[in-house]
Amino acid sequence: MKRILRILFSKIRLQRLRSRFLVAMIIISLPPLFFLGYMSFNIAKNTLMETNAQTYGNHLETSSEVADLLFRSIINMNRSIVVNNEVREVLSSSNVAQVTKVESAEPTREGPSNKLQKVINNNQFDTKYVNSICVFNLEFKTFCAGRSDDAGVYEKPDKIKLIQESDWYKSAVQDQGKVVFLGYDILENSKNSFSTVKLFRDASSPSGQTIGLLVVNISKDIFTNIFTENNNTGGFMALDNSPDRSKIVFNNGLADDSVLNAGNNESLIHQLKQKGYLISQYQNQTTNWTFIHLIKVNELLKQSNNIRTITTLIAVSMGIISLLYSIFISGSITRPLLQIKKMMVDWTKGAREFDETFEQDEVGTIGETFKRVVYENKQLTERLIHSELKEREAELRALQAQIKPHFLYNTLDSIYWMATLQKNHNVAQMAISLSESFKLSLNKGKDTITAYKELKHIEHYMTIQNIRYHNRFQYVEEVEPALMGMEIMKLLLQPLVENAIYHGLEPKVGEGMIRLTGKRDEGFLVFTVEDNGVGISDMTVTEQGYGLKNVRERLTLYYGTTSSLTISSVFNQGTRIEIRFQLFGEMRETNA
Repeated sequence: MKRILRILFSKIRLQRLRSRFLVAMIIISLPPLFFLGYMSFNIAKNTLMETNAQTYGNHLETSSEVADLLFRSIINMNRSIVVNNEVREVLSSSNVAQVTKVESAEPTREGPSNKLQKVINNNQFDTKYVNSICVFNLEFKTFCAGRSDDAGVYEKPDKIKLIQESDWYKSAVQDQGKVVFLGYDILENSKNSFSTVKLFRDASSPSGQTIGLLVVNISKDIFTNIFTENNNTGGFMALDNSPDRSKIVFNNGLADDSVLNAGNNESLIHQLKQKGYLISQYQNQTTNWTFIHLIKVNELLKQSNNIRTITTLIAVSMGIISLLYSIFISGSITRPLLQIKKMMVDWTKGAREFDETFEQDEVGTIGETFKRVVYENKQLTERLIHSELKEREAELRALQAQIKPHFLYNTLDSIYWMATLQKNHNVAQMAISLSESFKLSLNKGKDTITAYKELKHIEHYMTIQNIRYHNRFQYVEEVEPALMGMEIMKLLLQPLVENAIYHGLEPKVGEGMIRLTGKRDEGFLVFTVEDNGVGISDMTVTEQGYGLKNVRERLTLYYGTTSSLTISSVFNQGTRIEIRFQLFGEMRETNA
């Protein structure tokens, strides 16, 4: 398979570098331009759609607030009619007449209707959008203002059964006296109106017995007051929510809402989106209806389509310009590249001096760099030979250095015995401590030493210093026993103690104390060296000092960047140095 691909690639691969460069320029320049056009169009489209959704979301919220005011006015009218004594007397008397089969002194149909109209007029209700108001007694006898006194589509021999089995009547009974908004005209099934229903309850009855039913039929012209936006920017709908099947209460966004299949709100909205509409929606609090703004996406994106066309034209123009420019520039690039190729071929044949000159551009920089690399390679070869000679000399010096410690140990041992014979115990102690200190420092050439031996090294060092300074220094060691057998870098702690003596305690008048502590802390080994000396007045000088700088560099080189050396000091009170590092095995576990 690889062989086939290699053969195929070799056939379509252009031989000349200039041709390849032209093709590369076209491939590199044109797709990004078209991609830029595509992205510009999509960003403009998404921005426009998001802005439209947000704008009409806010507009629907405002429309819902207007609707709440109008619907609450209708609710207040319902409540006023229900609590009106004259209307309640008409209902009570009609209910009694029905039970006793006694005719009322006044006409049973015209008189109550006139009273109802009188109540409406006297209370000055806002009936601008009210088509009719009807009151039903317990036997569903009808008294209306604004229409004939009948039950409309329910005016049939089995009227009582039909009404009691209707969904709107069950909703009114279930809501126990609340005003129920219905998205259709319950009496006429008119497309131009919708109804509200409310139960009459007997205020004198302890159980709030039902004495009748109030139906208010409202014109859908009320929505012209709610949705005031120009229809040129889409349209509006109001949906009566229902778990199974929603009803379209109002629609001026669709020319024909019969194209929508029956379903709940989610189903209707999904159908609208499938038909290419952008939907914004808001739920009205008073009626629980969903207010919708809808607009055809194609109409909304007219401007965005113009952006796409213009961007495409610009991309094509830039592509043509790029093609012409690539033809010109490819020649200027390939010529110096051929010069560099010739230099490389000559270099492989042994040439080390080149006279070619280049322009001050990127390719020219490559050519000059190659010439410099050839020259530096020549110098590097000479340096390498010199370095090898130096390395041999260093090996000889190392062999000589191995002889010196033995001579030094023997000399110190002789001093110790001579001092012992002369009963000069201080000199004897200093000689033996210095001998042991050298042995621990050299550590047979190893870079690591146990913490126990490093602490012994410090003890020998403190012995020598106390002999020199007549026991001025007190040394306190508090190291966890578990740390004693651990291998640490040699000469890690002793330079810190030495620094504490020379810079902290020696300048101090009187005695001083050094405290060395060691412990484990969250996977790290932590050692601290504290003294009660003169402190540090200028921290920068101390940070740059050879001793601490050397320890910090060795610590970082050996234990990595997770290690640290920190100094804290108070002038004339003392200094504290802390080193923190992880052992190699623990570092690997942490990284894993």
